Amino acid sequence: MALLDLSAAFDTLDYNIVLQRLQTSHGINGSALQWFRSYLVGRTQRVRRGATISSAVYLICDVPRGSVIDPILFVLYTADLIALVTSYGLSPHLYADDTQIYGSCSPSHVDMFLSTVTVADWMQSNRLQLNSDKTEFIWCATVRRQHCLPTIGLLIGSFTVTPSSAVRDLGVYIDSGLTMQSHVRPQCFAVLRQLRTVRPPKPNLQPPRGGGW
Repeated sequence: MALLDLSAAFDTLDYNIVLQRLQTSHGINGSALQWFRSYLVGRTQRVRRGATISSAVYLICDVPRGSVIDPILFVLYTADLIALVTSYGLSPHLYADDTQIYGSCSPSHVDMFLSTVTVADWMQSNRLQLNSDKTEFIWCATVRRQHCLPTIGLLIGSFTVTPSSAVRDLGVYIDSGLTMQSHVRPQCFAVLRQLRTVRPPKPNLQPPRGGGW
């Protein structure tokens, strides 16, 4: 499984590509397309530092923040990536700007499997920048077959991702043996630390009034 991380994903959406994608891939035309055009095109941006304000610059990418349509536009923008991944016999899973690509193969077909992950060119042609520092890759197998896992990295574009023993996928830690230990152990440790604070009240050892117990 490869977990792709994009740098400033929502800031790199090209307006021309967005409008073209809405029209050709999703059949949005006429007044609906003009509505999207008026929503995106013509926006300006300034930078302010103290009392100094820069001149206005027209934006050619980026989507406005704070609206429910922003993640929808990004999903529509990257929808063609699903068809590209499935054409290689792999399975994609996209959640907003998080993209996972996974598949299975026998140990004898590892080289063929690695050569099929060619999404970097698509990302570059659509002005999306892969983050090499946060992109992760993991081989998964049963405990008995852990010794069969290859140590070769995954070539994505111009950088190679070294296989990890555990990765974080949407808040869930997945280890190469699928034992869930890398997820359960930190969670249990945090809960046990919280249980330390839950103690019964200390008994009152002060003698009762009158001088006796």
